[in-house]
Amino acid sequence: MPHLLLVESWVGAMGTLLPRAVTELGAEFTFLTRSPGHYPQCAPDGSPHPLRLGRAVVTAETNDPAAALHAARRIHADSPIDGVLTSCDYYLPTAARIADALGLPGPIPEAVESACNKALTRAALDRAGLPGPRHATAPADDATRLREAAEIVGFPLVVKPTDLCAGMFVQRADDWAALETAAGYLHRFAVNARGQRRDPAVLLEEFLDGPEFSVESWIRHGAIHTVGVTDKSLGGATGFVETGHMFPAAVEETVRTQLVATAEAALCAVGLDHGVVHTELRLTAAGPRIIEINPRPAGNQITELIRHVTGIDLPTVAVELALGDTPHHLASPPARQDTKRPQSAAVCMLVPSDAGILTSVDGTAAVADHPAVVSSSFKAAGHKTTAAVDNNSYLGSVITVSPDRAGARPLAENLLASISLTYGEEFTP
Repeated sequence: MPHLLLVESWVGAMGTLLPRAVTELGAEFTFLTRSPGHYPQCAPDGSPHPLRLGRAVVTAETNDPAAALHAARRIHADSPIDGVLTSCDYYLPTAARIADALGLPGPIPEAVESACNKALTRAALDRAGLPGPRHATAPADDATRLREAAEIVGFPLVVKPTDLCAGMFVQRADDWAALETAAGYLHRFAVNARGQRRDPAVLLEEFLDGPEFSVESWIRHGAIHTVGVTDKSLGGATGFVETGHMFPAAVEETVRTQLVATAEAALCAVGLDHGVVHTELRLTAAGPRIIEINPRPAGNQITELIRHVTGIDLPTVAVELALGDTPHHLASPPARQDTKRPQSAAVCMLVPSDAGILTSVDGTAAVADHPAVVSSSFKAAGHKTTAAVDNNSYLGSVITVSPDRAGARPLAENLLASISLTYGEEFTP
């Protein structure tokens, strides 16, 4: 039985989808984590959480790459490891280093490190001559260098951390005061959610106007195979919170071709040669421009949208690639022979309109019962909300499918609009 090492995980959808893909392929996994208590024991239905269904949970200091590799070598000596994976962005370089050190299939570690650091990604794209926004980096606490960087980029600009994800601390700044405030917030966030010391640099980028998309691909031996293009809705307090996705994107074929070509050129520029990749772009008046490259399957249920429409399960593809196999499960048949696949699938996220305590969440049962809904989940009354400043603030989501090429998104949006939220300062069960 093939044996994989899972190095940490997200707790959301991919924390369920990836370990399930391992077991459904007839493989087993050992889960390596610095903090077992960070992960739930049970799934929402009360069954053991998929991350708990491996052969073992091993504790090691995964924030120290040398300690993580040492633990992996011990596990490998006891039961040989055939592949290494993680769904958590903060551990992608570590997983790649472990695979490389053990002689296992995986992407070039340096390429993963470049993809996981937004400033290094920009540098790689510049070297390859790919068009992109004006950009500059500066220490978040150095006003002089921040001003110099802002003069290079020009206002309006986007302020970004180089090493965070989920849209955290991404802000538009139209003037120096807004930039100074955004950089100050970022400077004070010195340690990420997994206890890792952060890069103190801030990346400033020219604000790009236009709709946002993502290109979903997998790579083996340097050959890129693109599955399709997903479109994206943005909103929230910052304007950068992902509020929804639809697959396939409702764009003309010429636009799709441009988006795919730009994404694939970017993957070559950073040197990614193995694994599943989620590349984000904006379509500007001058053409597609890369936002970021993520060397792992897409989050926010995008892989589920793709599975519903095409039958391709990208978490399964990620496991097969980690094992060194050519993906054989690229399109599972419909559940029934007389069932046609939907032509589109969409997910819409419920974003808080206020901060406080949810005192009631009404309308969720009707949403769940709608025939177009394949999945829905919402926070319960009593949940403490924050302002919608990043992708960690969702109050729930709904996935819909449609027989029409662009029908799933309006269905999901209309259903989500039927949910009624009440906020208060206190909650009484």
